[in-house]
Amino acid sequence: MPLVLNEEQRLLKDTAKEFLGSSAPVEALRKLRDEKNEIGYDKALWQQMAELGWAGIVLPEDYDGLDFGFMGLGAIIEESGRTLTASPLFSTVVLGASAILLGGSDEQKQSLLPSVASGEKTLTLAVDEYAHHNPAAIALSAKAQGENFVLTGKKVCVVDGHTADHIVVAARTSGTTGSTDGISLFIVDGDAEGLTRTRRWMADSRAVAELNFDKVSGQLLGELDKGWDILDPVLDRGRICLAAEMLGGTQEIFKRTVDYLKEREQFGVKIGSFQALKHRAAHMFTEIELAKSVVLDAFTAIDEGRADLGQMASFAKATVNDLYYLVSNEAVQMHGGIGVTDELEIGFFLKRSRMAIQLLGDSGFHRDRYASLSGY
Repeated sequence: MPLVLNEEQRLLKDTAKEFLGSSAPVEALRKLRDEKNEIGYDKALWQQMAELGWAGIVLPEDYDGLDFGFMGLGAIIEESGRTLTASPLFSTVVLGASAILLGGSDEQKQSLLPSVASGEKTLTLAVDEYAHHNPAAIALSAKAQGENFVLTGKKVCVVDGHTADHIVVAARTSGTTGSTDGISLFIVDGDAEGLTRTRRWMADSRAVAELNFDKVSGQLLGELDKGWDILDPVLDRGRICLAAEMLGGTQEIFKRTVDYLKEREQFGVKIGSFQALKHRAAHMFTEIELAKSVVLDAFTAIDEGRADLGQMASFAKATVNDLYYLVSNEAVQMHGGIGVTDELEIGFFLKRSRMAIQLLGDSGFHRDRYASLSGY
């Protein structure tokens, strides 16, 4: 498949750019931060996004979705990265709904997915239990009790975990911590008895939560002890979509930096005329163009069901991790002292880059994973 968007996908991307630019600029995130908004996003904005069809864009038509594919969703998420849009699109559609689609029974799908497509319900995925991403290091336990299971343990850094109506939880039903065998997935109601949800305020203002489970009832999703077969591809979808969001942010701060270089004067000349700054800008440009191809190929791997999905997900996340780090650093340095002031929005992108790099695996994690999946 050519690494370009088709006409429908380009139209979707343009629509997303126009809508998010006017309805969810970076200033909207600033407002949520300054108000200490407990939810972390604007519910009215999320409903508008659902009315545009974005909440059901990858869902089959049988569940009131558009079945437009992840390439289309990626176009929207990339534009959301340009404005640092706060919404449950990532947690609900990319993580939660993917888990239901890949592992849910017909009853579970019919019960949850149409309400996701309408924007009525939100979902999320709870995996990590430690500061660093390690999806196999699951200790939270699930024990059978009647038709359901009871979950005991803790999850950290759960995106939108404090507000989600339903949470897909990775738990250990057999085996030892660190093994992919013996992991099972469960659907837990957000208001379930014994579940404590605490919002954690991150530097980049992304809404995440710590969840504590004290004998919380959960419904099995997929086969017992076979949760990794669902969890692994769901995380890969999340990594690729997160890479797209980060790519959008990278492009936005690069554009803002180049515009600044064309305007700022030193010694009576535009600093954009300095050869050293031209070289640095050219380096960033070429790295961004390369990353675009990597991310598009990764989305193609999802939509085509390719066998190298895992490698492409790690390749994309590691590539954009490094890129976002580079460009956010350069943006701050080229803006000078004002680059780190709260008044200038460049700082918002710098903070987002540092948090997004860690979410679902940093570059070291993904280089090691890529090598392992490639047989090294």
